[in-house]
Amino acid sequence: MFIYNVTTHVEPSIEGKWLDWMKNDHLPKMLATGHFFEVRLFRVATQDDRGGVSYAAQYRCNSRSDFDQYVLTDARRLREETQKHFGEKVLSFRTELREIIHLT
Repeated sequence: MFIYNVTTHVEPSIEGKWLDWMKNDHLPKMLATGHFFEVRLFRVATQDDRGGVSYAAQYRCNSRSDFDQYVLTDARRLREETQKHFGEKVLSFRTELREIIHLT
């Protein structure tokens, strides 16, 4: 499995609006690309002293090639939509994770 993790720091003044947008717009659009089979959004429990709150969105796909196709076909458009809606009030960084061990 391959996980695309996007951690976003959100200014307090737009947190509710951002969460609503994520739930009702952005996350469904990410799934609709067809490159991911599951999406999860987490609130980061440890916070720094910069104010605001951070969230981690995890987009799961079956392979690196599924993720690479997302980058080629959809990533730019969806990132630009985020910037258009929230500009400097959100700051994101992206991490690509490859599952090595899964125990249940």
